[in-house]
Amino acid sequence: MKSLPVLLLCVAACSAYPLDGAEKGKDTSMDLVQKYLENYYNLPKDARQFVRRRDSGPVVKKIQEMQKFLGLEVTGKLDSATMGMMHKPRCGVPDVGGFSTFPGMPKWKKTHLTYRIVNYTPDLPRDAVDSAIEKALKIWEEVTPLTFSKIHEGEADIMISFAVREHGDFSPFDGPGQVLAHAYPPGQGIYGDAHFDDDEQWTKDSAGTNLFLVAAHELGHSLGLFHSTNTEALMYPLYKSFTDLAQFRLAQDDVDGIQSLYGPPPASPDNPIVPTESVPSGSETPATCDPTLSFDAVSTLRGEVLFFKNRHFWRKSLRTPEPEFHLISSFWPSLPSNLDAACEVTSRDTVFLFKGNQFWAIRGNEVLAGYPRGIHTLGFSPTVKKIDAAISDKEKKKTYFFVEDKYWRFDEKRQAMEPGFPKKIAEDFPGVEPKVDAVFEAFGFFYFFRGSSQLEFDPNAKKVTHTLKSNSWFNC
Repeated sequence: MKSLPVLLLCVAACSAYPLDGAEKGKDTSMDLVQKYLENYYNLPKDARQFVRRRDSGPVVKKIQEMQKFLGLEVTGKLDSATMGMMHKPRCGVPDVGGFSTFPGMPKWKKTHLTYRIVNYTPDLPRDAVDSAIEKALKIWEEVTPLTFSKIHEGEADIMISFAVREHGDFSPFDGPGQVLAHAYPPGQGIYGDAHFDDDEQWTKDSAGTNLFLVAAHELGHSLGLFHSTNTEALMYPLYKSFTDLAQFRLAQDDVDGIQSLYGPPPASPDNPIVPTESVPSGSETPATCDPTLSFDAVSTLRGEVLFFKNRHFWRKSLRTPEPEFHLISSFWPSLPSNLDAACEVTSRDTVFLFKGNQFWAIRGNEVLAGYPRGIHTLGFSPTVKKIDAAISDKEKKKTYFFVEDKYWRFDEKRQAMEPGFPKKIAEDFPGVEPKVDAVFEAFGFFYFFRGSSQLEFDPNAKKVTHTLKSNSWFNC
């Protein structure tokens, strides 16, 4: 088994073969069943003519085994549900029960792995391929101690490539509509590598063959996972698409499987993580209504408010009481976690996010090209190492940057930092104490966050009007 790659086999999409009718149709249908049971349930190749058997011989037992594994009613009969399941996209290795690892439990002996995209499919822009692979690795990184970095030359732990037909590993692809990809379990040389059939039509959405979903499954194999009987799991052998890819989450079964190899992610001593009932199963995050909750950054986005914390963010509409909770990587795979500041410039329909001496720009779900850039390109002095908080006044078209006990003001029309800055925060924002964690604007007020408290500030009257808990926006 160790010498074989994990093959993602997509059975051609067509109507189910009839179980009754012309003898030719029966023969074709039975050939499909025979090959399916041979490939995935170890049916001996000499078990022929089973369509005429009506006893409880090896073929019927294999059908029952398949039905049990795939979550079907166990009848031993080739009913329409069973035949329909055989036509669905799936991995091409034999099935096993529960989440499982490869024989011998091969795993990487280190927690930082490199990957390299050797070549690209013409179906997608290069940055779309980069994003899909990065996002696929991120979902495993979020629940383990593993980290990944991309290299551009030389031998990586995980080599990713697109190929057609015979491509040098004795497991040739077979054209469009059949094998989608295959991957190898952890190890030296070809082990850990993932190959994608370039005869498929790769896409970045729910149409065609979604590269992220196939890559996420295959890279699970590259990390040491086998298959799961859980129909909701990513590692379930039948491939399925998602209409809302932004909402994709690993099932608990996937999490249990990968953590059986590598353990859970380490908790930061400064930001310990605790379970919360508001998070999808298998995820952990600071509790939404924890009275000590603080935020890394806060920004509006097209009428909503985003509250960032560590690797996560809450998405809050001012029209609904309950916030949504997400991983940053589920929307923007290339963004860092533990942000320092964020602000929306509505005139440009862009949110700018800051960490250290760099900043990124997003427009909706898209990270704009040409980023990250250095914060000093905005006009900061070399002594500024990071931004604490930022807010853009859409009426005045000014963006305010808060650093320690000072603030700068950027003119959005001239795209330049204004002269005469920095100024003391206390001068123009009396009652707001440095250091500011985050700030955003709503209902004409500025809301400044510091630790578990926030101050409602009236910029016209230049005074603090209310003191609130930081998570008061979450209906706590």
